[in-house]
Amino acid sequence: MTDTTPPLAGCTLSVNARTRPLVQRLLDDAEALAVGVARDDSGVCIVDAGIVSRGSVAAGLLIGEICMGGLGHVSLRGGGLEGWPTWVEVRSSQPVLACLGSQYAGWSLAASKEETGGKKFFSLGSGPARALAGKEPLYAELGYRDRADVGVLVLEVDRAPPKVIVEKLLHDCGLQAETLTLVLTPTSSLAGTTQIVARSLETALHKAHQLGFALANIIDGVAVAPLPAPSPDGVTAMGRTNDAILYGGRVQLSVRGDDAAARQLAHDLPSGNSRDHGRSFADIFKEAGYDFYKIDGGLFAPAEVWVSNVDSGNTWHAGSLNMALLHSLWTQQA
Repeated sequence: MTDTTPPLAGCTLSVNARTRPLVQRLLDDAEALAVGVARDDSGVCIVDAGIVSRGSVAAGLLIGEICMGGLGHVSLRGGGLEGWPTWVEVRSSQPVLACLGSQYAGWSLAASKEETGGKKFFSLGSGPARALAGKEPLYAELGYRDRADVGVLVLEVDRAPPKVIVEKLLHDCGLQAETLTLVLTPTSSLAGTTQIVARSLETALHKAHQLGFALANIIDGVAVAPLPAPSPDGVTAMGRTNDAILYGGRVQLSVRGDDAAARQLAHDLPSGNSRDHGRSFADIFKEAGYDFYKIDGGLFAPAEVWVSNVDSGNTWHAGSLNMALLHSLWTQQA
């Protein structure tokens, strides 16, 4: 008989409470991390990690851990792995909650020109405050909602959110203005590029969810992906961060359950199974008319995967890196 219990049913961990010390470190070390901190007219704390302030790789690593609700470790690996100098490593022993319950950019936030009194606004919110609002159907599937008196949300934007969006966030999260922190990380910044590349494990969890794998059976995860330089061009910057995972992401998932399901997950998970695989994401995005929904959803996955079944001791491997493509896209000859 199939177990229909939501994977996070009964979970009492608070992703917002766990990130409180990480957010405080971001604020306390703002100058060292090259981020700006201010409060808007309502009293919400706004962290600029790459708009006016230049931001930093170190800030991006910390923001990556904030996004994961304090349930993941994000760090740099050097040593020239696969001929690339710097990689972002992500680990979590609570991968479903850290990646899907917190880090996933799943909260759609939009405002029209009429609502903003100027330019229309759109962003996908990621991080712990998603779990306070619970606006996404995903939370019903997970069986999880957070309850906390503080919240933090990360927005990949190049300008501060308008008042109408801030008011929506406060209302939906049930927070007072002084208890909400918004971290702004444009993809074209060092911090923005870093925190997106830190989503290699989350990408694997999201793909596993799409494939229908029992999320409760994913019990640990480790991932790495190469860190490219940011680009001042928004589409190019977005392309580089996606390519880092699609062609350079390596993930090992520890699972439990039967071998057939674990083996199938390893086979189906890599990005190479997608019809769109093999070209730069920027080119694919342009060809799709800048419409994400026209891109094969199966593309959004790590390049190379190991799935280890802790119940049987067996491991399956599928996919491969395409570092030649990344070098051709990212490096110039000196």
